[in-house]
Amino acid sequence: MTGEESSRRPRKIVHVDMDAFYASVEQRDNPELRGLPVAVGSPAARGVVAAASYEARKFGVHSAMPSVTAQRKCPDLIFVKPRFDVYKAVSLQIRTVFAEYTPMIEPLSLDEAYLDVTENLKGMEIATEIAEEIRARIKATTGLTASAGISYNKFLAKMASDQNKPDGQFVITPKNGPAFVERLPVKKFHGVGPATAEKMHRLGIETGADLKERTLDFLVEHFGKSGPYFYGIARGIDNRQVKPDRVRKSIGAEDTFSQDIHSFEPARQGLQPLIEKVWAYCEANEIGAKTVTLKVKYADFSQITRSKTVLAPLPTTTDLEEVVDLLLAPIFPPRKGIRLLGVTLSSLEERRASHTAPQLRLAL
Repeated sequence: MTGEESSRRPRKIVHVDMDAFYASVEQRDNPELRGLPVAVGSPAARGVVAAASYEARKFGVHSAMPSVTAQRKCPDLIFVKPRFDVYKAVSLQIRTVFAEYTPMIEPLSLDEAYLDVTENLKGMEIATEIAEEIRARIKATTGLTASAGISYNKFLAKMASDQNKPDGQFVITPKNGPAFVERLPVKKFHGVGPATAEKMHRLGIETGADLKERTLDFLVEHFGKSGPYFYGIARGIDNRQVKPDRVRKSIGAEDTFSQDIHSFEPARQGLQPLIEKVWAYCEANEIGAKTVTLKVKYADFSQITRSKTVLAPLPTTTDLEEVVDLLLAPIFPPRKGIRLLGVTLSSLEERRASHTAPQLRLAL
């Protein structure tokens, strides 16, 4: 096959997503928790749910939810303190399974990753069979279940992995990709957060079909640099490559709030899921950060940033939280309402591996 022929052939992308990962690890390691509603996180007033078991999800509990809200929805909810060292060790086991099939692995966090299996180490032609094998190997190795989405690009693979959770998989072919997107509510699109979904709704965009009707110029006008991305995915097009061992200069997360914030506690609570998101990325990619930047956008769209750099990479999520608190506290009381907060980590560098990690990384 020539290079030109290969480039024309649809790629085979698998998105593997562990099922309720942190909570499932806790239920695996503590049989008394099995079958019960479990939330990983702190029940404290400022606490946030990092993960919820499927038993808890039946009550409407989900990750990034304030703990007080979760307790109100599920009075019998059992909170378990996170054990990130254990989750990281299990994640490395899972990554080693991936590496048996392809070196093209792009981790998103400890519990999910994209795999490009177009060319794979097993010489297997059918991506759905590869996904089935990987899920079976993960179950045999860790005792945990994973779901998978299989498609010809990253966006659709990500969307597909949500279709048959838990412990299932779903394929979206080039033939049915555009139709799948047209039926999908935009609020379920990966890359469309609550604030963007609300803006789309105000513009009369409820589904992928509605999004597809809008011109590129319209989407750029209303959504800026995200416009071309939305234009493409509305048509089932996403040309982003799976990037193994990608080196990033920074990693950030931000959130726009439905109501402006005027006091410290709601701001700090809103930041907690963002802290956990950037920390999970660092853990999954074995990198550390020395610089923390807080972004604050006010109701009038003016914004400020505040940064702090430490001498050595932050060793724990608690250390990151302390730096964020130091940056956040001085802006209160704010001169006007806060509509958006963000956290960015930079000055990234590889962490020194533990004594077991080199063996695991050899396969990558």
